[in-house]
Amino acid sequence: MEPTSDNQLLDEIPEATLLSHNDSIRPIIGIFLSIIVILATGYLIALVIEENPFGVRPTSEALQAQSVYQDLVQIDEISGDGTGVKVCIVDSGIDTSHPDLGGINLVAWQDFVGNQDTPYDDQGHGTSMAGILVGDGYIEGVAPNVELVVAKALSENGSGEDSIVAEAIDWCVDQGVQIISLSLGGAPGIIPFNPFSGRDSSDAASDAIDLGIVVIAAAGNDGGPDDDGDVAHPSSERLVISVGGTTQTGEHWSGSSTGDNNGNLFPLILPRSDPHQKPEIVAPAESVPVINNRGTWQIVDGTSAATVYVTGAIALLLEQNPELGTNGGQASTDTVIQIKQALMDTAKPTPSQNGHDDDYGYGMIQIANLLESFV
Repeated sequence: MEPTSDNQLLDEIPEATLLSHNDSIRPIIGIFLSIIVILATGYLIALVIEENPFGVRPTSEALQAQSVYQDLVQIDEISGDGTGVKVCIVDSGIDTSHPDLGGINLVAWQDFVGNQDTPYDDQGHGTSMAGILVGDGYIEGVAPNVELVVAKALSENGSGEDSIVAEAIDWCVDQGVQIISLSLGGAPGIIPFNPFSGRDSSDAASDAIDLGIVVIAAAGNDGGPDDDGDVAHPSSERLVISVGGTTQTGEHWSGSSTGDNNGNLFPLILPRSDPHQKPEIVAPAESVPVINNRGTWQIVDGTSAATVYVTGAIALLLEQNPELGTNGGQASTDTVIQIKQALMDTAKPTPSQNGHDDDYGYGMIQIANLLESFV
């Protein structure tokens, strides 16, 4: 058997994923039409797969990158695994046949695109995100023992109507989850409070948060010259946790969207204050090793990956402190604000940072510090 080349692997990746990070999240908006939500994945780069006596595996460079990121966010300093916490991922689905997902606890599945009863992923992005959370092989999930709920709301080309994403979020709420993870994003409506726009993902996220459910969403990948001036929708919603991205050295990833916290008239953005300035937190987003829905591995750039790192961190927090979650019976919007305040207080800012930064948020997620703050 000849080693698989980079080019061969790239040929296997769906065309929709071979986009620059700017193109991959460029939103399509109509004034009176529902927003199209695009995956916030950035671009995918195939890993070189190594042959060995036991088959194929990710390269040593990829596994080293995973170790670097685990150290940056303090995963190696904690012992929890998310037991007892129910998390919903709204994405393109999940391929449960991947060897790194062999031990997952998938408790609910709903397909809002193809109405299929059996879990699947015809795009790959959802599988990649699931691996960051619950992987139990070469890719080591942040909280591998959570009760996983998956809602497929995005199609094989990585996009979906915002109203369908909203429906998926509502379904997650009905499943009794404590956390909803949204590695996706688009742009807010051109006309604020548009009576013709219908229910969108921000509405659904806000309703979930009112019940004490923590909603985490990608800040977006249009950073740099093409930045549209704010984080993506629905992470722009006040109580949603918006997650930006960093490099392997802990620096701001240039593709991560910048927050507008001073306010704007068009589109309407109200001024934001602590602990709700956007993005709130940053996490790994450059060259992050992930699983692929074809039984292989990739590296990925994008705030999608960063979002799931934070999702895992919150799952570990709720495992340690079940009274903070909806399963504790006391959760409310106040609980979500308490968690956001703790994220702000325990994040690691840059050496020169004083307070919130529109690119770097309050700092890098520090999981051990977060958990210790509730002891």
